[in-house]
Order: sequence, then structure tokens, then C-alpha cells
Amino acid sequence: MNWILLIIAGLFEVGFTTCLAKARITTGTSSLLWIAGFFISLSLSMYLLYKATQTLPMGTAYAVWTGIGAVGTALIGILFFKEPADFWRLFFISTLIASIAGLKLVSTH
Repeated sequence: MNWILLIIAGLFEVGFTTCLAKARITTGTSSLLWIAGFFISLSLSMYLLYKATQTLPMGTAYAVWTGIGAVGTALIGILFFKEPADFWRLFFISTLIASIAGLKLVSTH
């Protein structure tokens, strides 16, 4: 169950970074709504990370959480913000995914 909470926490990390990017490129009320989404996503992400670390090792949980956030944010950047998708960038995103899966496989919890 705590692995599921950790994955959801990582997805909310992607959410708060996406909201931050959208707030940066908008103005007025729209920007304020993205900032509100940022704080809501940030709060949910941190709370779920806290809940997951009650039974998962902190180092593993934090690495998986940041990995999900990094991979997800990079993919959102490529898909929605026209960031480059060259070979080396995709290669290193793949190594992050392999590292996250490896941490899950070797975790005793």
C-alpha cells in the first residue's frame, strides 16, 4: 500500500512542477489558479511522501519520489512544453526509470 502512496506522491510532484511552469507563462487570474494548483499538489505530494516513509526506508522512498518527479516532469516538458527529445536526454530518462525499478526490486519492504 505504501508503494502506491509513494507513486501517487511522485505523480503529485509532477503536478506541482507542471503547475509552476504554467504559472510562469500565464498572467492574471490564470496564473493565480496555477499557483493554487502548485500549492495543493505540493501539499498532497509531501503528505503522501510522509505517509509512505512510515514503513518504507527514507532513502529509498525519497529516491523513488524524486525519480518519478524527474522522469514525469521531463516527459511533460517534452510532450507539452516543446523541450528537446534528443537521444541522450531520452537515454538518461531511461536510466532513471531503470534505477527506480531497481530500487523497488531490491527493497525489502
